[in-house]
Amino acid sequence: MSSRKLVAILGLALLFWQVNGNAAGWANPDLLVDAKTVNKNIKDKNWVVIDCRSLKDYLKGHIPGAISLGKRCKKALRDDTARIFRDTGKYEALLGKAGISNDNHIVFYYDGLGTLTDATVGFWVTEYLGHDKSHVLDGGLDAWRKAGYRLDNKPVVREKASFKVKANHQAYGSTDEVLKIANAKSDAQLVDSRTAKENKGKDIRAIRGGAVPNTTVNISHIDTLAKKKNPKTGKPETIAYFDADVAAKAFGGLDKSKRTLAYCQTGTRSTMTYLQMRLLGFKDVANWDESWRVYGSQLSYPVAGEQWFNFASLNKKIKKLEKKVATLESTKKK
Repeated sequence: MSSRKLVAILGLALLFWQVNGNAAGWANPDLLVDAKTVNKNIKDKNWVVIDCRSLKDYLKGHIPGAISLGKRCKKALRDDTARIFRDTGKYEALLGKAGISNDNHIVFYYDGLGTLTDATVGFWVTEYLGHDKSHVLDGGLDAWRKAGYRLDNKPVVREKASFKVKANHQAYGSTDEVLKIANAKSDAQLVDSRTAKENKGKDIRAIRGGAVPNTTVNISHIDTLAKKKNPKTGKPETIAYFDADVAAKAFGGLDKSKRTLAYCQTGTRSTMTYLQMRLLGFKDVANWDESWRVYGSQLSYPVAGEQWFNFASLNKKIKKLEKKVATLESTKKK
């Protein structure tokens, strides 16, 4: 093969990679950071690392220099009394008191699947507040430990700072917007991040089970994460790392240029979907904060595959449980 042909082939290969190669990678990779990046910037005052676990777990051992918000991120940043962020001033007070300013890079980290969505809640909330320097530590504490870095148990308190909210309403999905989709008055894409059983109404967590009519696709958040082979069983198991290939395959049927909303039961798991779509380069993505917990309990809202919560069955189970407890108590007395 002549050198000229080789150059031409390499040129075409490079062009193909530039056009299609990013399908196997993230369009916005900076939203995730690795342990090396965190370790490099941990002493930089412009970087704030937030441990999204409970205060108890934080005090047992955390990334040196990391702070805690006093409770798990999903509780600290998204308590049930302020779900729709009517009072953004509370976030200015909370973040400012924690020593976070608008100029800081914020890194949220977690420890395994149990607290992964705490970190993605932190990411989504701060993006909604207008912060453009939010990140998640991919792999969380597992990645930190595997990189050979140590933990510290000394609490860290930063100097107070000033944080001003500039709400990014594009990142917030409202129930009114979802109702337009349900009633075929909007062509926006709607992604159900719940399990298949929840989507089909077999797992009911509100007054009614089912899905929002015209939901574009049901992709459980857990099915979009990386997998590794279990050395004991030889079977693949989900790990708390993000995988560009898996996510690209899962969301490949969606149009990245269209308005896209994600939902689940409480708008928590869907914050992970929100992050992944941002990573993949979706142009107009939002998390539906109220999600099924609110929607499924409003009897006037249309539901696809509607199933009702079986209170009679629940009452029978409660009565059986009460009888067992009474029997155990009487046995103890004897």
